[in-house]
Amino acid sequence: MRITERKYLDTYIQTIGNKIPRLIQDFDFSENKRSFDYLTKSSAIYSSNIEGNSIDLNSYMNYELNKDKFKIGKEIEEIEDLIEAYEFAQKNNLNEANLLTCHKIFSETLLIKSKRGKYRIEQVGVFGKSGLAYMAIEPEFVKQEMKTFFHDIEELISSSLSEKEVFYFASLIHLRFAHIHPFRDGNGRAARLLEKWFITEKLGRDYWKISSEEYYKVNQARYYETINLGVNYYELNYDKCLGFLEMLPNCLK
Repeated sequence: MRITERKYLDTYIQTIGNKIPRLIQDFDFSENKRSFDYLTKSSAIYSSNIEGNSIDLNSYMNYELNKDKFKIGKEIEEIEDLIEAYEFAQKNNLNEANLLTCHKIFSETLLIKSKRGKYRIEQVGVFGKSGLAYMAIEPEFVKQEMKTFFHDIEELISSSLSEKEVFYFASLIHLRFAHIHPFRDGNGRAARLLEKWFITEKLGRDYWKISSEEYYKVNQARYYETINLGVNYYELNYDKCLGFLEMLPNCLK
């Protein structure tokens, strides 16, 4: 499966894609109520929450107001590192080197120094309450997969795409990255960042404001259910991917 795949685009447009231009038109991109900085922090917090971080948005913002009264713990540091990675992405183009820099920034509390900003050299799986849920591709194939992945991203960035296509391919980027699972840890955070990064490359800086991470957190059960397309990398069935692809546009509602 390549992220340039258009096999599911027609069905996607029929189910939700045709609604995207109107959803964008109705979306409030103004900064009257919440600043760009606030929305960036919100994105990082919700993305961290999906991975088990217990610091919610209200708690973090109160921490920022009263830093002298709080003891900084690992969870606060984890969020602040991810905020820094979002801020780096907002100032730089989407490419492989910059993604690796983002991972190096936000994985400081997640991984030892030698693993940050580098593709994994270990076999990894995704485990749930009942055991192994998914086995990712072997580590010796990760670099080549990511070379192809970013070649395709470069092609998409240089192509003329409609708003419908941008959201379609952004979701495929998110989904495919999660399945490759190229890092020892931090793959979910990186996938959600990449998705939004691609949208902003194509449609503009304002799209950092969309609350995709919050939507995925609120609908976390659905998020995990639809991202799961097979028990391992070689048995993924992308014919079932539409459930996942349909989630992103809903964050505009």
